[in-house]
Amino acid sequence: MITTSYMNGHVTESDGRGGVEANQEEPQLWHREMAVDCPGDLGARTLPVRRSAQLERIRQHQEDLRRRKEEEGRNRQELDLTASIRLKKLSQNPKVGIDNPTFDPIEGPGGPLGLPPNLGAPTLLELEELLMSLKQVQHCLSDGQSQEDVELVLQLVQKTDFQKAFNIHNAVAQYMNRPSPPFPHTDRAQGLAHEVSPDLEPFSQHKEGLELNTLLSSPHVQAVLLAHDCVAEQEMQLEPLSPDGPCEALTQWGGETVKIVHMEKARDIPLGATVRNDMDSVIISRIVKGGAAERSGLLHEGDEVLEINGVEIRGKDVNEVFDILAEMHGTLTFILIPSSQNKPPPIKETVVHVKAHFDYDPSDDPYVPCRELGLCFQKGDILHIISQDDPNWWQAYRDGDEDNQPLAGLVPGKSFQQQREAMKQTIEEDKEPEKSGKLWCAKKNKKKRKKLLYNVKQNDDYDSEEILTYEEMALYHQPANRKRPIALIGPPNCGQNDLRQRLLSSQPDRFGGAVPHTTRNRRDVEVSGRDYHFVSRQAFDMDATAGKFIESGEFEKNLYGTSTDSVRQLINTGKICLLCLHTQSLKTLCSSDLKPYIIFIAPPSQERLRALLTKESKNPKPEELRDIIEKAREMEQNFGHLFDAAIVNIDQDKAYQELLRLINKLDTEPQWVPTSWLR
Repeated sequence: MITTSYMNGHVTESDGRGGVEANQEEPQLWHREMAVDCPGDLGARTLPVRRSAQLERIRQHQEDLRRRKEEEGRNRQELDLTASIRLKKLSQNPKVGIDNPTFDPIEGPGGPLGLPPNLGAPTLLELEELLMSLKQVQHCLSDGQSQEDVELVLQLVQKTDFQKAFNIHNAVAQYMNRPSPPFPHTDRAQGLAHEVSPDLEPFSQHKEGLELNTLLSSPHVQAVLLAHDCVAEQEMQLEPLSPDGPCEALTQWGGETVKIVHMEKARDIPLGATVRNDMDSVIISRIVKGGAAERSGLLHEGDEVLEINGVEIRGKDVNEVFDILAEMHGTLTFILIPSSQNKPPPIKETVVHVKAHFDYDPSDDPYVPCRELGLCFQKGDILHIISQDDPNWWQAYRDGDEDNQPLAGLVPGKSFQQQREAMKQTIEEDKEPEKSGKLWCAKKNKKKRKKLLYNVKQNDDYDSEEILTYEEMALYHQPANRKRPIALIGPPNCGQNDLRQRLLSSQPDRFGGAVPHTTRNRRDVEVSGRDYHFVSRQAFDMDATAGKFIESGEFEKNLYGTSTDSVRQLINTGKICLLCLHTQSLKTLCSSDLKPYIIFIAPPSQERLRALLTKESKNPKPEELRDIIEKAREMEQNFGHLFDAAIVNIDQDKAYQELLRLINKLDTEPQWVPTSWLR
């Protein structure tokens, strides 16, 4: 179960201030919900109340209400008798009266008047009978005032509007008097008829046995039994059959329709629901996937909780609900007022797999509706989204934690995360101080800065893809004859080029490099297509404009570039293409059909990096080492969502073995790739 609370757990009184000072360590914000699932090491707080005792208490409550209404009615009658002289005279002579010919008491068991069990059902009258009865009463009255009153009633009855309303009343009363069909005992009556037919063969010599066997085997009876089974099957799906399993029943309590729900809650399975306070009411606000409430299907969002195992809930604070439910397990009996919201029937949701492009810690999120259910994750984690009923807060499992995580966790929805990140960027840009040394006489930039608005959907100019949230993923196993290219990314002097060259030298039959394009002249020892693709500058520019190059550049007035066609040609030979690229080239590479596997080669600590470079006869300055580490941090921050793996190059041999392990894993295990690659 979940309750509302502060960030630190329990709800306390608010001081009513609207803002939060900047120097406060923790913003005092209300949470709408808080997890209060039963801990596994606590025993049952109260024994479950049996259903018969529960219903007996409800009946007792109804009887008290009936007696109270009768007393109020008698008091009101005494006041009315003293206020009316005519009624006072009638009360002094109670035996004087006129029999109503339209009232025909029904003999039989029931109440004190011998009425049937459906006491209080409207009596159906024809309009002519009503008019005749009124006229008869009018003639029998000797008091002129009473005759005038009846005459007014007669005029009312003869009006068209009254007659239409009278007909509607009769139609509704006739429908309400229909008896409810009994609950079916079985949905295989036709099968039972076939089973008993052989048993009736010995009795076929008797008239009764022969007639029964003929009747059961007749086509008409078989059709009736088939229709019965079809209807019974639908009816029995609405009611739980096992008395030991979850079940519910509707009844009246205090003039309200309530639902009594019985369900089992094991020690190791949390209840998985959230509640909030609405005035004195305790309302179920969320059903969490994986809990006992979701499995039973009997608790719904918007239901008001009146009692749990005989303990009254209405009027209690959410923290009190936490304390009540913390020690309960076993059979839980809820008395609920069903939600008045008409929700569409539940649709079986498909699981959506996404890759997170940002870090999330619910303990630092003041907007999470239930901190206890918040799911912590890091950039690059795979999340299995199992519910998007709440567009702002999805329910998800982290990949690999399904067995250790009984309840689904709450993660920010994609649009909600984009909106608040846009708002955060807008606030940061507004707070950005003006640069010192600005010349007021300088020419202003005519291009206005695009301001990020909070409402992403209403801002047509805003590109929501600029704010990274989630990317839908799917599992992909590379074919044996089409290996994924390996792209090594990293700042200068981190060893990615040495690792690539070591793979090419150690296993030339398995790894290869794409043949680059160039506009320089071919040397005598070079072979076109083996060393370079020698092309004209015009052809190079046309290919670059068409987006055929993964990356390109100019060196000594000559153009060089690596094209997607060159990578594809090497892949078609069955080899694995090894690439060392700049981060700016990743967008082009990932938008192609090559399905690359991108590995980030990260530098170690500054001291370890100095030692590695010293072995290579390099003597870097401290500021150069800091620049390498800072460059790696920027690359990870801006392009980390594209990385499939990362290797910290602490030792060249260990980094090589780890790189080889990751490449070998592509042949044995499926990997998560963007679903756009598989369409």
